[in-house]
Amino acid sequence: MVLAYDKFVRSEAYHTEFMTENFDRFVIALADGMGGHNAGEVASADVLANLNFFINDLPKGLSVNEFTEMMMIWLSSVNNTINSKGRVDLALRDMGTTLVAVVFYNQKYYWMNCGDSRLYRFRDGKLTQLSTDHSLNVMKGEKRHSNVITNCIGAGCKNSYLDMYEFTDDFQTGDTYMVCSDGLNDMVPDEEIESLMLDGVSANRFCEAAIEAGGYDNVSVCVFSVM
Repeated sequence: MVLAYDKFVRSEAYHTEFMTENFDRFVIALADGMGGHNAGEVASADVLANLNFFINDLPKGLSVNEFTEMMMIWLSSVNNTINSKGRVDLALRDMGTTLVAVVFYNQKYYWMNCGDSRLYRFRDGKLTQLSTDHSLNVMKGEKRHSNVITNCIGAGCKNSYLDMYEFTDDFQTGDTYMVCSDGLNDMVPDEEIESLMLDGVSANRFCEAAIEAGGYDNVSVCVFSVM
């Protein structure tokens, strides 16, 4: 599931444009749910809704350190909430989700990651993965389709953590960013993602590329450019 500024998107295409001068905060985020039946969908939707409310409810003027501390408090709270729902409702047992997000707050840009959903930057024709997968593959230095994650929100994880960075000085006009679930990068290598970026394709085209490559997992993608 994707949160694109003010729109929650699942199983549909969505396009929007806006100017940061008109806002003091916004979120672009992706959550890739896990769990049986519809539990993963519940976890991802709950986390994105919770994140959106939390960011919009923050007081103005927090420093970088204060904002970072607030995000860590939020993570602990939402992780407990998702785990508690799984304990109370058997249909939601062990539900969880990844999270990758770019947040604009108090004229600064932050990115954060929990799990193996990814943030890429495309600049001057070159693709760079900014996030680091929280997975056994990374821990062991292996590349396989069976990517067991070591960090998430919910799913019984007691010590969830966020990789979080303020990158305002590196947020440049002409850059294109992409957040995606592992349903894309498990099927489409970075070289092909880079080639598609060169062609300026839509998020939908990335999803189609994953499906064409075999698409054994759900895939969510959000592409946004800095103008």
